[in-house]
Amino acid sequence: MPDPASVPPRVVKGQTVGVVAPAGPVMLDRLRAGLACLGDAFELRVAASVTAPRAPATPSYLAAPDEVRIAELTAMLADPDVRAIIFARGGYGVMRILPHLDPQLLRRDPKPIVGFSDATAMLAWAYHAGVRGIHGPMIAQLSDLPPSDIAHLIALLTEPSPLGERAWPLRAYGRGSRRGRLVPANLTLASVLVGTPWPLPLAGAIALFEEVGERPYEIDRYLTQLTLTGALAEVAAAVIGELTRCSDPSPPSGERDPDDAALAVMLERLSAAGLPVAVGAPIGHGRRNEAVPFGARCELDLDRGAIAITEPAVA
Repeated sequence: MPDPASVPPRVVKGQTVGVVAPAGPVMLDRLRAGLACLGDAFELRVAASVTAPRAPATPSYLAAPDEVRIAELTAMLADPDVRAIIFARGGYGVMRILPHLDPQLLRRDPKPIVGFSDATAMLAWAYHAGVRGIHGPMIAQLSDLPPSDIAHLIALLTEPSPLGERAWPLRAYGRGSRRGRLVPANLTLASVLVGTPWPLPLAGAIALFEEVGERPYEIDRYLTQLTLTGALAEVAAAVIGELTRCSDPSPPSGERDPDDAALAVMLERLSAAGLPVAVGAPIGHGRRNEAVPFGARCELDLDRGAIAITEPAVA
């Protein structure tokens, strides 16, 4: 099946990269620390609302009013000098503005959009617009990551080379190999995007799920919903990334959940959906977050516990 999403041009070091906050607000100290991590790789253009005082009556979970976030993201998409866009942080809010963004801007001037978590919605929007994005760390997370993950993100943006086999410590639950497009996503967003104009392109895909702060029964709910809607029916295989702080402080049973309760739910629900699974991708809200192209072809070898990404993020 031909890929509807094209690979955007690579970013040349020294070119302008836009920084926007289309979801939640970012603390200034984390913003500054994250911007510093990119060093002199790019000229960074930070949208005005990212550092401005928040407007009165703006909900605490939004970086700015919808119209401001829409305008700033639209300006970055339309500016020919901006060669990539990186989210300042996630949180919540991207789905509110998707209907107001013009996909023609991205089609006319393809550029990689970088983010994860709530930015999953933006990556799906870009894919449906016809341009692949990058599932990777946002500015507020960069200072928490090892330098190798930061260098990897810069390389992914600037070097048009396939990633090849990744050094991920995968544990396989299944046999054989599966090929498909790698579709990395926050599990919650994967679930709530079903039924919208921008569902994840899961048919024939290797789906990679990560999550943060969701209790085991909530993870069960999202995966069960994905199964009942048929979204998982044509998935080739699943990979599980970081499940960060996914525990229940007060389980209904009154007994403490085991440490691997969230992972156990993921494995049970994915297995019930008939999917082979690999566990251990260093992607998500934990101490690692390796950037990967959204929608690039890959091969998952369950017998070897290995995954190879055979297409680049940029051209």
